[in-house]
Amino acid sequence: MKLGFIGLGKMGKNMVLHLKEQGVEVVAYNRTPQERSTVTSIADLVKNIPSPRVIWLMVSAGAAVDEVLDQLIASGLQKGDIVIDGGNSFYKDSVRRYDKLSKSGIHYVDCGTSGGLDGARVGACLMLGGDESVIGSFRWLWDALAAKDGWLQVGSSGAGHFVKMIHNAVEYGMDQAIGEGFALLSKGPYNLDLRSVAKNWNNGSIIRGYLLELLAQALSEDPHLDTFTGKVGGGETGTWAVATAKELGIEVAVLEKALEARKKSKEAPTFATKVVSALRREYGGHEEFQKSPR
Repeated sequence: MKLGFIGLGKMGKNMVLHLKEQGVEVVAYNRTPQERSTVTSIADLVKNIPSPRVIWLMVSAGAAVDEVLDQLIASGLQKGDIVIDGGNSFYKDSVRRYDKLSKSGIHYVDCGTSGGLDGARVGACLMLGGDESVIGSFRWLWDALAAKDGWLQVGSSGAGHFVKMIHNAVEYGMDQAIGEGFALLSKGPYNLDLRSVAKNWNNGSIIRGYLLELLAQALSEDPHLDTFTGKVGGGETGTWAVATAKELGIEVAVLEKALEARKKSKEAPTFATKVVSALRREYGGHEEFQKSPR
């Protein structure tokens, strides 16, 4: 079992390490030199994978994905090869890419990938969109990358990234609810140990879960979250989800407010958004928002 892997960021690097531990041979390429690649170009990557080629993309959504696909095609990608986009692409873009590659007989699978850095390292949650026969042919890959019972074909082309988009929007709402709750706790009339409260809630309470576990971990290292500005980064997938909800006529008041709070935090951060920033760093290694230099 051998595949090509493009994109060795925080998630991508951990996924490659996990694949190797599962006995999968990986030919890796990263555009920037920060991470060690096994080949020096996309053309070399294509040459070093036997047909039918399996190539996993873990690159930023948008133009970067199209640029990589164009380079793959120019480097000799051919009928029967499969490209898997494991990043957070907009689902309509995934449908467009599927249609484009299908004309050349190249398979395209959109894969929503969740679980953060820990999931990437030991077993992620995979949401797959594409042709059933193609996805069924690569059970060895999904089994190697996913947690036990952690992968699912959710539908046809675009469905994987559609489901991941909604997943991320729900994540926004949950992060924000926890943040606001702990902001209330911190400003209340009692001198509470917030880490102990998070640990307490995570043992038997209705709202126990991974996010509270991560918050307790962050608070153990920084009890008042003084190392965070509260200027939350990201927001792209949530913006897509809210726009899609409007297209479909679905009311998503909680998701809208969570997205609004995230955007507002860039100018007016709060303790609640410090909590959100802390959570994002814990599960994804995400940096806080910083203005781009002019």
